[in-house]
Parts: sequence; structure tokens; C-alpha cells
Amino acid sequence: MRGTVVDAVAVFKGIPFAAPPFGPGRLRPPLPVAPWRGVRDATAFGAGPRTLPLAPEVVALIPDAGVVPGEDCLNLNVWTPDVEAVGLPVMVWVTGGFFEFGFGASYDGRRFARDGVVCATFNYRAGPEGFLDLGDGVANVGLLDQVAALEWVRDNIAAFGGDPGNVTVFGESAGAMSIATLLAMPRADGLFRRAILQSGAANAVTPSATAQRIARDLAARLGVPPDREAIAAVPVERYLRAQAELAADLRGAPGRWGREVAAGGLPWQPSVDGDVVPGRPIDRIAAGSGADVDLIIGTNVDEGRVALAAMGAADQVPVEAVAALAATFGLAPDAAIAAYRAAHPGSGNGELLAAIRTDGFWRIPALRLADAHAGSPAATYMYEFAWRSPAFGGLLGACHGLEIPFVFDTLDPSFRPVLGPALGADPPQPLADAMHAAWVAFAREGDPGWPRYDLARRATMRFDTPAEVVDDPRATERELWNGMP
Repeated sequence: MRGTVVDAVAVFKGIPFAAPPFGPGRLRPPLPVAPWRGVRDATAFGAGPRTLPLAPEVVALIPDAGVVPGEDCLNLNVWTPDVEAVGLPVMVWVTGGFFEFGFGASYDGRRFARDGVVCATFNYRAGPEGFLDLGDGVANVGLLDQVAALEWVRDNIAAFGGDPGNVTVFGESAGAMSIATLLAMPRADGLFRRAILQSGAANAVTPSATAQRIARDLAARLGVPPDREAIAAVPVERYLRAQAELAADLRGAPGRWGREVAAGGLPWQPSVDGDVVPGRPIDRIAAGSGADVDLIIGTNVDEGRVALAAMGAADQVPVEAVAALAATFGLAPDAAIAAYRAAHPGSGNGELLAAIRTDGFWRIPALRLADAHAGSPAATYMYEFAWRSPAFGGLLGACHGLEIPFVFDTLDPSFRPVLGPALGADPPQPLADAMHAAWVAFAREGDPGWPRYDLARRATMRFDTPAEVVDDPRATERELWNGMP
């Protein structure tokens, strides 16, 4: 392959790790890449999967990555400081995107390579292309795409200077939820030594029976039988329209598919199919799955504020919406609202809704995953990201995804980072230095530089200006969720 050199870092783009998932491969597990002869050009990003158009509030925060959709979309990108090196630590990024979209090309790994790490990003199938479960023995092919990418890393990363025995997977949102599921998957066993889960835990899974109901709903909208071949034969544009209609109906009636889907509004998240995902990930992790993998787990203080702020709706939320969200998570609405009003004095209904959603969908599942893994032989570390953005009138706070440019050390506007518009005019470079260095240290040696997490102390690194270790932050809210599903 022929790549390029940027700032003394070699980058290879658009490397296929599986065959194009179309034709006989559509809606099915990834197939091997056909070999090529000669030198393959790897100087431009490859095609991305076809996805729904992004909502305006998402476009406002995620700059266009310039990805052109195409069939040969299962590809990855590698940044390395030295292709002739031996044994460099490897970090593999799993992109988020609500299990609806996401492109590896949206992220720039050159700062990891600058610091002696081989960094890779990749695409995987999302939406029904990746998570259609018809009960026919094929499910979670988006997760199998991720396994195929990690198998490619295992088999090939040494040619880029990396150590296949020292791989750290890291990801945000749906990417972190994917990693939590990979921890519970036999097919992913041994493919990574460490993992960093940013704003995602082991809660984003659907019972197979519910996933099959969603699949039948999609087939009905398409006017075809609930059959894999029939659905795969539908033109992509029609397929995406039906997917958008289903998502819109879910937003209008969030409880129609049950609590697991309503909590995150994610109809195409992984399903517990009994094969690829043998059981609920949190249960399998508590029973010892992934016990040999070192973990960093964390969330942002104001995860749930991103949608409210982007849509300018923080002051338009009725108290009934707050009560309904509390009930969705299994809380007693009146008691929950009273507790959150006490914990967040002066907050309006929008801020209360965001706080409950932050805890219910992100923070509490992260704590439960940390609790389940804390007794393992491998290490467990906890963090929270607390720096509040001044952009959008300060409404974002420390919102979902805001930590990403700090992790990648891409605060410079020239990087066009995800969530770049939310950084404001002068984001704190020392915070990026600290957070990026911690991720590199963890990938290199398994220790990010703060005390391990345990149930007695619950030590948590709070990334802010300045950063500091705190014990059991917001214990009152944590206690409120005890016993909740």
C-alpha cells in the first residue's frame, strides 16, 4: 500500500478489512477481502456506509467528514510514527453515532502516532444494515464487522510497527456500548488487551424478541415479507426512508418497543440473539467475561444536555416530560423530580430532564459496569469529564461527545474535530494534554495515572481545569438509582 506522510506521521487510508457488504453479502456477516496485486493507493479515505441524513442539531455539532457513501465501506485507516518500528502500542477507535451512522474518517489519529502509538479507525455497518434481527440465525452483523476489523489489526498491525498483543480499543457513545458488548462476546475474546469506554456501557442491548418485532415493522413498511433476502433486495433509498419513518415513530411513542429501546431511543442497538451476543453483557461481565481486560470507564457530567441545547429547547420542557422520562427508567416520578431539584437547585425542567437522562442512560450504567468489573484480576479505572463549554450560550455544559477532541488532542480548528463547534473560541489545551496523555499511558502500560476504582472508595478522575481525583461523586443521585432495572 502507498500512504502519505503528514507531520512526520505515516497515514494509510481506506484499507479494506472485509469485502463490500452488498449483493450476496448484504445484511450478512462480513466476508474476507479479495486480494489485490501490485501497490494499492491508500492516500484517500475510503467510502462510508449509506446512512440516514443527519438531523440539523447533529450537523450543528459534527462537521461533515467529507465521506462519500459507497459499497466498499468496510475499510479502516492507520496512523503510525514508524512503519519499521517493532512493538508499539496500538489503539483502535470504535466510532459512535447512535447505531445509526458513524465514519472512521471523522477522527484524526496523528497525535496518537506523534506520541508513539499506532492508531486505527474504521467503519462498521449501523442501522438495520448492521443490527437487523429476524430470528433466522443471523444477527448483530455490525458487531461482527467490528470483530473483523480487530482481526485485521491482529493479523496485520505489526507491518505498521504495532504490537498485536498490546491493543487498546476505545470508543464513545455507540462505540463504547459496542466495546462493552465485545467484552461479553466469545468471538471477540483475545482481540484486545485494554479498553476505554467513553459515555457508553453495557446497557444498550435489546431482547431478541423485541428486535424481531422491530425487524417485522421495518419489513411491513417496505412492503416485503420479514425475510432477509426480500429485505436485502429493496433499493437503498427506499430502505433508508423506511428506517427514518420507524425512527420518527419511535420518537413520537418512545415506549412502543419497551424500556430497553425507550431509554436511549436506539431501535438498532445490538440484540441478545443467543449466539453472537449469548446473554446480557452486564450479566456476562459480572460472571467474569472480559475479566482479563483492563478498563477505563467514564461519562460526561452533562451528557443529556446536547440535544436540548442544540435545539434551543431547554426552557420549553413541561414537567410531565420529566416525569415520563423518570418513569421510563423505573424511578418514582415525584420522588425523582424532588431529588433532582434538590441536587440541582435553580434548574428548570429542561435541565432536570437532561440530568435524569444523563444518569439513567449514561452515568448509572457506567457505574454498574465498573462495579461488575472491579473484582476482576484486570484493572478498572473511572473518570468523568466536567469541563463546561462556553459555546451556544453555555447551554451545552459538559455535554455528550465533548471530550472527544480532548482525547484526540485535536483542539486546533484545522482538524475539523467532532464536536469542534462546541469547543468555543479558546478551549483549554492543558486539559487536552492531560487527557490525551492519560489515554496514551493506559495504552502503553495499563495505568492512566490515578487510583484504581473499587467499591469502597469509588475513586474517579474528574477532568476539568484543574483535573483532580474525587471519591464517589454525586453519591446521593447514585443511591437513588439502587434497585432500578
